Amino acid sequence: ITIIPAITPKPNTKSIGTKPVMKKMKDTIIIVEGPQGAGKTTFTNYLREKMSATDLYRLTGIKDKTEAGHKKIEKKYLKLLEYIEACEDVNMIFDRTFFTEEIYGRLGYKPYSFDDTYKMLLEKLDKLNFNIYLVVLYLKDTSVFEKRIKRDKHQYQAFNVESSIKQQNEYLKLADEVEKDAKNIKVIRFNADNNETFTKQIDEQFGYLFK
Repeated sequence: ITIIPAITPKPNTKSIGTKPVMKKMKDTIIIVEGPQGAGKTTFTNYLREKMSATDLYRLTGIKDKTEAGHKKIEKKYLKLLEYIEACEDVNMIFDRTFFTEEIYGRLGYKPYSFDDTYKMLLEKLDKLNFNIYLVVLYLKDTSVFEKRIKRDKHQYQAFNVESSIKQQNEYLKLADEVEKDAKNIKVIRFNADNNETFTKQIDEQFGYLFK
């Protein structure tokens, strides 16, 4: 992996005596969330291609969907946050994280409430020494969901347009909450209706990271 010294166009410097010393810039975390069919795979793939020194992670849930699975998924994300904290000189893109678990809990897809665990994980994420973005993809034209879900659907996925719309509504509520409660997490609501302007919108929002 090629390591870049900074992720902003003009890194800051300070002087010690007569020698300028480079001030280390924060690495970046971009978490991409949204309902099925919103375009997360396209979004994260494009970011990964454009950003240097960047790892892309695609996360799923766990096999255990019972109450016992709650502690397992909590452990998974606590370990993930420890791993992130230990990383240096690398940017990270995540296609889903514990925000998905919270949304699925709110919608009753889980037999337990994830709320307390979610709040604890959010607080820990917010304290990490990174530039952190939570990108929530959504579709203004919800009829687009049907076409995309048919395109991407696997046999084991039981999602449909109605469930995607419900997920989208909850994700947008969650975005409002994070924007209000978190200090270090910048929330971006990204309208992903138009495939033709998709990459142009990403360039406008994150282009400074591509340099």
